[in-house]
Amino acid sequence: MIRLSLPLVALPFLAAIAATPAAADESMACGKRDEMLGHLSGKYQEEPVAMGLATNGSLVEVLASDSGNSFTIVYTTPEGRTCMMAAGSNWEMVTQQLAGI
Repeated sequence: MIRLSLPLVALPFLAAIAATPAAADESMACGKRDEMLGHLSGKYQEEPVAMGLATNGSLVEVLASDSGNSFTIVYTTPEGRTCMMAAGSNWEMVTQQLAGI
């Protein structure tokens, strides 16, 4: 699998979500990180393709299938609770090219 940079369009979305309080509402799917990632891997063949540490200490991860058919954005609180923030289809990795190259 080729590792590329996270699309720039997703950065404002991730920053806005990560800045919110870590308390998830009841409509979010939450659980143990290893179980959540295991489910996403088994059912959708999604694996982590990008991650970052939010200012509130949460780990934000983007998981995507190699085919790009699906993606999921999850965060894990410092206490270990993992919640799904968003999921969708047609994921594309975008590379940044240096000017003049």
